[in-house]
Amino acid sequence: MSRIFKVLILSLFIATSSMAGSDGQNELSKKTNGEVKDCFETVNRGIFAFNQAIDGLIFEPLAKGYLYLPSPIRTGTSNFVGNLSTLLTIPNNVLQGDFHIAGKNTLRFVVNSTVGVVGIFDPASAIGLNSYEKEDFGQTLGSWGVGEGCYVVLPVLGPSTARDAFGSLGNYMGGDAWYNVTVRNDTQYFSNFDYYASKGAGGVDFRAKNFDDINNLEENSIDFYASVKSLYLQDRRKRIANASGATQTQDDSDWEEIE
Repeated sequence: MSRIFKVLILSLFIATSSMAGSDGQNELSKKTNGEVKDCFETVNRGIFAFNQAIDGLIFEPLAKGYLYLPSPIRTGTSNFVGNLSTLLTIPNNVLQGDFHIAGKNTLRFVVNSTVGVVGIFDPASAIGLNSYEKEDFGQTLGSWGVGEGCYVVLPVLGPSTARDAFGSLGNYMGGDAWYNVTVRNDTQYFSNFDYYASKGAGGVDFRAKNFDDINNLEENSIDFYASVKSLYLQDRRKRIANASGATQTQDDSDWEEIE
């Protein structure tokens, strides 16, 4: 449990991207009619306020400093954490029956992890192995027809639903290969620090990429909590449906794990 808590402390949002598909757009229209209940709104708002405080004390200052780093360093960091996220995407591609994409993502990971120097560079894109939508276990459950359940806000991790929170447990039950080789199993090549540091770097990278968007949303929202909830739920539904028109952010990633 203490290890999971450390992951929560080092993660801010769940970073994801969207892949276009007309069939997904049609499916999306069928799924957005039902309203997700905010069953624990009072508790959620309390945790949301706590998360804002953590953001102001830790993530926002780190992101501000991160933006002063040379562009190649920021690009390399983003490539590195994105490459690691592929290890979670691939099993979910398989579970969703997207074997063709799973194969391409596997090749992409191998190329970038070797020729691309552990993912710092992205030679895979240069040879046509473009990045596909990131997948997680919550998204897989949604594609299987599992309902969202109540809206919840997790400490530091941020907005979620009962389904997505349950799906995230898959990471700690053998579903995330990076977690397996760093934290779950003792290896001579990696340590717990490698996992937590990569998650922390991913959180700072995401916050920096969306620095202005997040701050502007907070400043211009009558109810910042309600705005974040609405954007998160819209984005999750689009991701599950593989629909076009991702929730707009400064980067082509939206709300994430950061898993």
